[in-house]
Amino acid sequence: MPSCLSSLRSVLVPQRDRSSHVPQEGPSQRPCTQGVAPSLQEEKGGMSIQSHSHSHTGCCDFTPLPVYSAHDGTISAHVQQTDLPEPSDETKELFEDLQAKINALDKELRGLSLKMWDLKEVAWEERKTHDLFIDYFTDLNKRAPNGSPKWKLTPHAHGFETAWRAEFVNAPNGEASKDIPCVGFNSELDALPGIGHACGHNLIAIAGIAASLSVASHLVEKRIAGKVALLGTPAEERDGGKIDLLAKGAYDGMDACLMVHPTPANTVGSFLAVVPVRVDFSGKTAHAGMAPWEGVNALDAAVLAYNNISLLRQQIRPDCRVHGIISGNDWAPNVIPSSSRLTYNVRAPDVATLTPLRERVHKCFEAASLATGCKVDITWGKTYEDTRNSAPLSLAYRALMKSVYNADYSTASVSGSTDFGNVTHALPGCHPTYAIKLENPAGDGNHTIGFANAAKTLEAHERTKEAAAGIATVGAQALIDAQFRKQVKDEFEAWKKDQKK
Repeated sequence: MPSCLSSLRSVLVPQRDRSSHVPQEGPSQRPCTQGVAPSLQEEKGGMSIQSHSHSHTGCCDFTPLPVYSAHDGTISAHVQQTDLPEPSDETKELFEDLQAKINALDKELRGLSLKMWDLKEVAWEERKTHDLFIDYFTDLNKRAPNGSPKWKLTPHAHGFETAWRAEFVNAPNGEASKDIPCVGFNSELDALPGIGHACGHNLIAIAGIAASLSVASHLVEKRIAGKVALLGTPAEERDGGKIDLLAKGAYDGMDACLMVHPTPANTVGSFLAVVPVRVDFSGKTAHAGMAPWEGVNALDAAVLAYNNISLLRQQIRPDCRVHGIISGNDWAPNVIPSSSRLTYNVRAPDVATLTPLRERVHKCFEAASLATGCKVDITWGKTYEDTRNSAPLSLAYRALMKSVYNADYSTASVSGSTDFGNVTHALPGCHPTYAIKLENPAGDGNHTIGFANAAKTLEAHERTKEAAAGIATVGAQALIDAQFRKQVKDEFEAWKKDQKK
């Protein structure tokens, strides 16, 4: 993180007592020390030089960003809404019912979370994690009373080995499936290489399950027509699994989709758009002492590209990020390196800002190739779009959490990125983050060993149940309240229309 921004940002740090669910304004600190971005898979072995800011395979640096004018890039004060509407008595009753149902599942949810935490399976390798949840829902169906609706399970869903889907349909009066509203939830599955569930996906997974089961049970008890679709989503950290699922139609038919994410702070702000890039330089070996002029130095090309980007970063917007690493194999000081690799992530507040920045970064790589005589192969990965939280959904969530837990949720943007952003561009979505207690709030943010350890604590489990009850309530409102559902739809369609102008 550029030091010039440190004095401009307000970082939210959770308290250490029971009120840790409510973050405080603190001094300018960095709660998350690892930069997060989806990145293309690194080759094993070899050497690696860490670049500009912390960057490795991952998604989420949840440091709140300052707010900038869209016109001239100047910093403006972020206005935190304080006059949140008080939820209706009906909404509070709905919340209490869903919360009670989630608490009744406490032992099962805790067991699933700890088992998944121990598995620590990385992107696209979440096979045992996949089976863990398929087995759980299979057992749920066996325990269901005769004649009651059951979960339709799809292992290896939508053509992906480690994705899964659980769908529940309640049609008490024989309603046609196409006429029944649907709410979706997400359970992320993958861990990080080397540091396990340092982004708390074990907690995200059980939050999705808790929300889905509680809403489904409420629909049956109250004889309300509705669908609940829960997706087990792989590869968020490295390869944008939700982007692939979205392309395969996994989110089709949902009126809204929600998920929550543990972090050092409570937020419902947007996430940055990000695109990863892998750059391979090819040169020619030579003896570095006897005949260096015979060589074409691929490491020089990588260093030159690195420096090009270092200079470029002085002239980019302060809410943009460019960060990455240099790596290589079989290097020796007496041999001109014939190959090198750069792996970078380029971030911006939205895709419109990201696109021209990406082009400028691309030219930095081409210039290094031209200057050194190396061949260059530039491979851009999938773009994680900025996360666009639905205004009605996020306002309902913030108001509810303030009312029932006295928890304040910031609407400031955060400097992380997630493949759920692409989902929010396709349908109404909401992605709150919630604070869990950290041993070292200033240093144990997402993608650290400290956060991985925090993600298995009982305190984090309790905070997860609270957040799950929040999205369950908002999701259930979207099913039950036709007027609220229309408000969500109309706001999203108005935004989409505005994007086309």
